Amino acid sequence: MRIGLVGVGRIGAFHASTLKGLPAVDEVVVADADAGRAETVAKELGLPSAPDVPSLLAAGLDGFVIAAATGAHAELIAAGVAAGVPTFCEKPVALDLAETQRVVELVEAHKVPVHIGFQRRFDAGYQAARAAVASGELGFVHHIRANTNDASPPHREYIPQSGGFFRDCTVHDFDIIRYVTGREIVSVYATGANRGEAFFGEAGDVDSAAALLTLDDGTFAMVSGTRYNGAGHDVRMELQGSLGSIAVGLDEHTALRSAEPGVNFPAGPPHLTFMDRFQPAYVAELTAFTEVAAGTRDVPCTVRDALAAFRIADACELSRHENRVVTL
Repeated sequence: MRIGLVGVGRIGAFHASTLKGLPAVDEVVVADADAGRAETVAKELGLPSAPDVPSLLAAGLDGFVIAAATGAHAELIAAGVAAGVPTFCEKPVALDLAETQRVVELVEAHKVPVHIGFQRRFDAGYQAARAAVASGELGFVHHIRANTNDASPPHREYIPQSGGFFRDCTVHDFDIIRYVTGREIVSVYATGANRGEAFFGEAGDVDSAAALLTLDDGTFAMVSGTRYNGAGHDVRMELQGSLGSIAVGLDEHTALRSAEPGVNFPAGPPHLTFMDRFQPAYVAELTAFTEVAAGTRDVPCTVRDALAAFRIADACELSRHENRVVTL
């Protein structure tokens, strides 16, 4: 199988290396808006490169992976679909709701599979939580707590193009809440603050945020996150049910320490980045994409799933600005 990848920044180079190691992949060809950067990364990884996206898509690909800047996602998805190549794209589909909806309509009008990258769906802990909910072993779930805490903030240049905290960061929580529970979110109330560097506020963004979500069965979900979690990269979910409770991400690497005397759990080193925390999930996700490209598996995270998560993030941003509950 020959896979083409566009965008060789941090996550793109990581994906290229992961794809190279998959048994189903014979060759990975990389490209980037900066052709020189593509050549450099290709050389480092021992891969061929293409000078531009048209050349990449004309190179006899079995799959097309998009890890370019967010603003290019919609155009690149359209290019992959037009070329008839099964496509994987990192979230989000687009920077705004209207463009996301247009991409959904474009993809659904064709038969080319498009897989959106919400890697938490492939994490063993979240999959176990989904199974626990579906089996009924938790009884009815009444509360969910989900958090995404980055160990340190991204570069200031990234923030103006990120789409904002809810669309860039906690959108993963919104997607995984839908995935684990099988329910839809019907209302949100969200707030946020600029507690750290001023460049967040200068871009109209926040670096710490929280939201209360109500699901369509009456379950409450509390979502929180920050760009400043000096203890380490901390992504967890807790589900509390009438018969039992379960936690995802609670292990020896959890970036949390107990204040109780004599308790030394968790004792291991914390994760420092999302790539560290979810490395096995990324391998499973891209393995799934090779199966999608081979026609042996349905798309596990569709553009419509991405639209649903983005709509929740958009509602949270509106709620934050207008200080009110927003109904979806």
